[in-house]
Amino acid sequence: MEDKNIGISDIDLNLLREIPYKYQKNNRILIYKREEDKILALISDDNGLFALRDFSKRLGLSFDYVRRNEAEILALLNEAYSLVSSAQTVMGEIEQEGLVGLTQYGELPKDLLELKDDAPIIKLLNALFLEAVKERASDIHIEPYEKDLEVRFRVDGILRKVLQPPKIIHESLISRIKVIANLDIAEKRLPQDGRIRLIVGGKDIDIRVSIIPTFFGERAVLRILDRMKGVMSLNELGLERDKLSDFEKLISRSNGIVLVTGPTGSGKTTTLYASLLKIYSEEKNIITIEDPVEYQIKGIAQIQVNPKINLTFAAGLRSILRQDPDIVMIGEIRDKETAEIAVQASLTGHLVLSTLHTNDSSSAVTRLIDMDIEPFLVASSLTGVLAQRLLRRLCSYCKKEVPLKDEFKRVMPELSNLDFVYKGEGCKECNGKGYLGRTGIYELLVIDEDIKEQIMLKSDARTIKSLAIKKGMTTLFSDGIQKIRDGITTIEEVLRVTNVGDM
Repeated sequence: MEDKNIGISDIDLNLLREIPYKYQKNNRILIYKREEDKILALISDDNGLFALRDFSKRLGLSFDYVRRNEAEILALLNEAYSLVSSAQTVMGEIEQEGLVGLTQYGELPKDLLELKDDAPIIKLLNALFLEAVKERASDIHIEPYEKDLEVRFRVDGILRKVLQPPKIIHESLISRIKVIANLDIAEKRLPQDGRIRLIVGGKDIDIRVSIIPTFFGERAVLRILDRMKGVMSLNELGLERDKLSDFEKLISRSNGIVLVTGPTGSGKTTTLYASLLKIYSEEKNIITIEDPVEYQIKGIAQIQVNPKINLTFAAGLRSILRQDPDIVMIGEIRDKETAEIAVQASLTGHLVLSTLHTNDSSSAVTRLIDMDIEPFLVASSLTGVLAQRLLRRLCSYCKKEVPLKDEFKRVMPELSNLDFVYKGEGCKECNGKGYLGRTGIYELLVIDEDIKEQIMLKSDARTIKSLAIKKGMTTLFSDGIQKIRDGITTIEEVLRVTNVGDM
């Protein structure tokens, strides 16, 4: 057969529905097309050739093939079968079947693409998992309303509706989630949390499940973590070179508190994990207390908060300090007690890394004081605060230069000397969105002697921020402007994730 570059558009998805995924995966082949009396395939080795010959013989057809490397075949195989199992397609099949057998359950397969159970709810939920992983979704939302049921994916921080199944399947869908997350099916009045461990298209996926009761039924949010992807490094987060250097100096100190701040979903935990990877060594004892532990890091002791047995951040932190740690990471400083212990730990020779929910870096200082931590203790213990936001990155496959509109020049005079900016047109790689992946914008407040003096005076956040800017600190908004200039993101994204206070 002619050795042409076979892509997803060349694959007959209807043919794939007739061939088990497991058969093709195990034999490292992709039978992708049927032409009259012949089947066409990709194979990686002689074992694949034997399997193809056997398969064609059973059908009474001849065959032709092209050799490809194993990784290429598996990637194309996973992409093709994920399309076959799209949630919309499965939902259509379920409706055609009259919504029967909705409460049947089966055991989890080793890989969801190998599933053969015909129970409609199992097929639908697994199709949602496959589609979510394929689209790089971080969360799946299953939301009941009075007459409707909506399923939404969060991709690159933005929620979008992917499915609106009939309300009749709601209870069965939630019950199926509870079964595989080892939750109590009968309990429908109280919130429940659990975890699901799956392999989806060869990827090891960890799913954190949260179910809460609402007026119209139980609502589920499934947080998806790709265990194979692992923890990002500091160099991958989007920190500008000088800011990265200053932050690395802060986390390399032997004592003090370094805080990462921002709203929920701004990547704070990712930054803390990246920081731990940077400073980890066999000579240091690093212990964390988190809620929840999202990624396991070899060589670091990680504790999961469990309020049911009174294992809170504060209680866990006290125990950690008796374990002779060099570095302590606290998932979040939520109350005065945790803040006090963190301050004392830093003043007794420990490096403490943690997060706070504040809008910018200077607000973290006043937040600690609002927690009744004495200003002189804040000034003595706090060494730096990194505020951050996540924004969508332009798709590198389809971005192009477009003229900069005059109204944007008026809103952002910092861009008045530009004639062009970048915009994503939308393509197959980014599902027509124009954005692919995310990056961060950052504001790093280094606590020097002048800033300490303002803290001691109980100056407000605006005063501290103004002083820091005079001393060279770049704000979140300024960092966003630079990423617009560099063609990394768009004006709309920077305006979406920042506010007037960030400027």
